[in-house]
Amino acid sequence: MDTESPISISIVVACRNEAGHIASFLDSLFAQDLHGMEWEAILADGMSDDTTPAILRDYSLRHPRLRVIENPGRIVSTGLNAAIRASRGEIILRMDAHTRYAPDYCRRCVGELQRTGADNTGGPARTDAQSVRARAIAAAYHSRFSTGGARFHDESFEGWVDTVPYGCWRKQTLLRLGMFDEALVRNQDDELNLRLVRSGGRIWQSPGIRSWYSLRSSLSALFHQYFQYGFWKVAVIRKHRIPASWRHLVPVTFVIANAVLLSGMAISAAGRFGDWLRTLTAVWLAMAAAYGAAILLASVSVAAHKGMEMLPFLPPVFAAFHLSYGLGFCAGLLRFLSRSGLHVKADSVFARITR
Repeated sequence: MDTESPISISIVVACRNEAGHIASFLDSLFAQDLHGMEWEAILADGMSDDTTPAILRDYSLRHPRLRVIENPGRIVSTGLNAAIRASRGEIILRMDAHTRYAPDYCRRCVGELQRTGADNTGGPARTDAQSVRARAIAAAYHSRFSTGGARFHDESFEGWVDTVPYGCWRKQTLLRLGMFDEALVRNQDDELNLRLVRSGGRIWQSPGIRSWYSLRSSLSALFHQYFQYGFWKVAVIRKHRIPASWRHLVPVTFVIANAVLLSGMAISAAGRFGDWLRTLTAVWLAMAAAYGAAILLASVSVAAHKGMEMLPFLPPVFAAFHLSYGLGFCAGLLRFLSRSGLHVKADSVFARITR
């Protein structure tokens, strides 16, 4: 007689003010094929002040496997850690409220974790988009020109990677690593995976693990999101003393080069240094022309594969990815290299989560 105990998993989620998305996410969660598994779902609510708590109460009454706990820290890292501490499963599987999941998502994550012996498993970043602008943002998101070619942007790649969206770990792995860094508002998942890899762990990506993330659909929301990514990336580099990848430094180098050249041009004009002004202007125009040509080439290339109707939207989208990340990185350098350190108000532009 087979007396082997079923696999026990805990699905952990952190959310705040998700009234517009939380019901569809929970429907996706409870549509998962978890037959033969012992499982629970723990959702840490970051003190939502919209109708999210009422929706969660309704679902928890109808679904006893769902436990809702409070997250006074209000950010993702504190919420995930609270859910992990409250969990009972031997395997921890993270989900996100802005993502739609295939019915076999959890089963495949756990299966790949067991099959490969990896310390973390996940699927590539797939996106959901409806309007032409949103589809342009999604297409740019998957382009090497905007995001530097990280493997998790490649929907067909299978193999060992540096990071994956969300994640599936053995609980003992997370406890050994110290869980998520609660000082980080953004980039907490990349930073955890950086610690995992540098401690000798391995991360496996399988295209059979399918989920679809809802990207920001406006330029302003995209700009704010990637400004924060750039800002908090400095905190990660400060902690580990080296970038996880040198591609993270390209946008800030471009922004700083523009700032130096434009400042030099202004000073030269004010001081009537004609030769310097002409030289700096020529250099800046050459750099701007090269960047403009690169954006145009990338936009035409992406539109040719994804749909020419999005071509007018792609140049500003690419620029938003680059400039927002670079400016956020500059702000992070000023903040984290000063005495202010990591103390950032929850409602500030650096920490406020918007859709």
